[in-house]
Amino acid sequence: MSAEPLEIHLKDRDLARELRHDVRVGLTATPKWLPPKWFYDARGSELFEEITRLPEYYPTRAERAVLTAHADDIARLTGAKTLIELGSGSSDKTRLLLDAFSRHGGLGTFVPLDVSVSALRQATAQIAADYPKLRVRGIVADFTRQLDRLPTGGRRLVAFLGGTLGNLTPVERAAFLSAMRSAQETGDWLLLGTDLVKDPQVVVAAYDDSAGVTADFNRNVLRVVNRELGADFEPEGFEHIALWDADREWIEMRLRARRAMRVRIAELDLDVDLAEGEEIRTEISAKFRRAGISAELVSAGFVPRAAWTDDGGLFLVTLAQAG
Repeated sequence: MSAEPLEIHLKDRDLARELRHDVRVGLTATPKWLPPKWFYDARGSELFEEITRLPEYYPTRAERAVLTAHADDIARLTGAKTLIELGSGSSDKTRLLLDAFSRHGGLGTFVPLDVSVSALRQATAQIAADYPKLRVRGIVADFTRQLDRLPTGGRRLVAFLGGTLGNLTPVERAAFLSAMRSAQETGDWLLLGTDLVKDPQVVVAAYDDSAGVTADFNRNVLRVVNRELGADFEPEGFEHIALWDADREWIEMRLRARRAMRVRIAELDLDVDLAEGEEIRTEISAKFRRAGISAELVSAGFVPRAAWTDDGGLFLVTLAQAG
């Protein structure tokens, strides 16, 4: 069965407008910031895939270990007819779930949702080829604000993997989980991957690898702004910084100016001054405690039903049901 034509609810002009807004607001704020979603052009996506294979970067391996061990449990417990994946990218880890559902039977539809048309088109074509009995229906949308675009009806399982929830602040997380609950019917399922609190040295190493791949990935946001908005950032003029915030229990990635500079962003008619040593925050990645993520889910209207970690206790996958 071939993949269905993509449902496009987010157009290039919408992304361009969001980028212009984020860059203007973030780079005129004190302190300065840029959202992590702008890392992921084609080059950024390639760099992130490379990051997931680095020896220091444990989250992908740990989450894959959990899914390998418990995908059959997930298929059995949920009995889902439709699997929806938020921020699907290549849908690589999701194949573990698709294989499990194939063994148990019953799953009829796979719905990957992502902001990238090109990535989604490639992923849906490959999934449809590899799982010919499955209906594959890709949706181009932003999961932070377009959860109302999710297909309705049937017994649904929404997968939100990769620890992406940690990129949201606590207020944003609460809003997202509440919106997720509103988009689901009572009895629907949510499969959530979250990175756990651990030795800060292990966490920092995962975001500041010895090969410098994460540093290149971090600077890629400046290349995106240069290309899309006619800016003249010098990416190598910024040092990659990864810091553990013990109070908030999250890692921050920042770009620190190596010298004082003025950056022109032509499309915004904006000049941005940075002092030597001034930083732009590009990402937070919160780490969770098992009781904490359970409490956040309950507060949003979910009932946790099962939770699993890898053997090293690095990563948690929680299965919850809309109450």
